Amino acid sequence: MRILSVTPVRVDAAELARRRDRYRELSPPGVEFVLEPADATAPAQFATRDDIAASTASVTRALVAAPGDGFAYRMPDCVLDPAVPVTPDGARHEQVPHEHVPAVGMLRLTAAHLVATGRRFGAVTRNRAIGDALAERIEEYGYGPWFAGVAVLDLDFDAIADTGRWNEAVRGALDGLAARGADAVVNGCSAVTVDEDAAALPVPLVDPAELALRLLASGERAGARTGAEA
Repeated sequence: MRILSVTPVRVDAAELARRRDRYRELSPPGVEFVLEPADATAPAQFATRDDIAASTASVTRALVAAPGDGFAYRMPDCVLDPAVPVTPDGARHEQVPHEHVPAVGMLRLTAAHLVATGRRFGAVTRNRAIGDALAERIEEYGYGPWFAGVAVLDLDFDAIADTGRWNEAVRGALDGLAARGADAVVNGCSAVTVDEDAAALPVPLVDPAELALRLLASGERAGARTGAEA
């Protein structure tokens, strides 16, 4: 199963390679994640709502222009799910063509799984602009009643590649989300490796990229079994 993706921001060669290596490590057996860099119209980072809007437009154009042959899904490298339609007719964004290659979002997959398994969840994000956009996405998906809110870490862009610094900031935010009733917390950045020492955390921290890939792979295997039985 091959998944096509594009970065939501402009990244240099080293950061692109780091992200590709991360997806290679996260991908279950039989899954190939093809990550392409954003074009020149994408922002350098998410600092404002305008940056997020520019990124959404850039990702949508990239996925529209990309060939669909050979891919099972298109999943943006972003927890805000740019270019992923909320409704079947794609009312939120321009519908990505190649209907046989659906656009799926890691936040939507992650939130749906947490809700389906009966968990109230929160999220941590690097800054307020991202936090507000993520909360709006959750509402658009209809998961507001299960959402415990966002804790903003107030980190700069360089913290994304600094696993220790990011996770130290996250640990300081989890107690507050647990106090709000969160049974799980979504790490609000697709490019960060989350703390594996789950026993030391007051509430489980969910890597949305890892969980989304695992869910897609499981769904593909279940579909293959169903097809074989039919």
